[in-house]
Amino acid sequence: MTITLKVNGKSHEIDTDASTPLLYVLRNDLGLHGPKFGCGLGQCGACTVQVGGRAMFSCIMPIAAIGGREITTVEGLLENGKPNKVQQAFIDEQAAQCGYCIAGMVMRAQSLLQTNPKPTEAEIRQHMRPNLCRCGTHAAILRAVKRAAAA
Repeated sequence: MTITLKVNGKSHEIDTDASTPLLYVLRNDLGLHGPKFGCGLGQCGACTVQVGGRAMFSCIMPIAAIGGREITTVEGLLENGKPNKVQQAFIDEQAAQCGYCIAGMVMRAQSLLQTNPKPTEAEIRQHMRPNLCRCGTHAAILRAVKRAAAA
């Protein structure tokens, strides 16, 4: 089956089974390595991307469920080849230790700030909760989201 996906502003014709997880298409067919395979169960968030502006786990989303919604990965957040304000805040706060979860964290934070530009700390914590950092850098991640909101 051929499906047209709009990813990071560009259209792509993908010939694959409709049940193929979006994560596999992004990584294997499109060469986008920001979203990571973590658990494959939608429980860790390493695969988080935006679908239609909402943070979604790409490891459990079949490409047939995308419809006409645009997909944005961490690579698509760059502005003129430079980190956007959320990405820069994560850099400035040194929010990554191993870095495996960070692309998903950035995408979840981006989603929050697009809908709520000035969230409270409680709102940030609630929104970021589905994404896990096994290295324990949650305090730095929280600071990074606050910094991005203030920028």
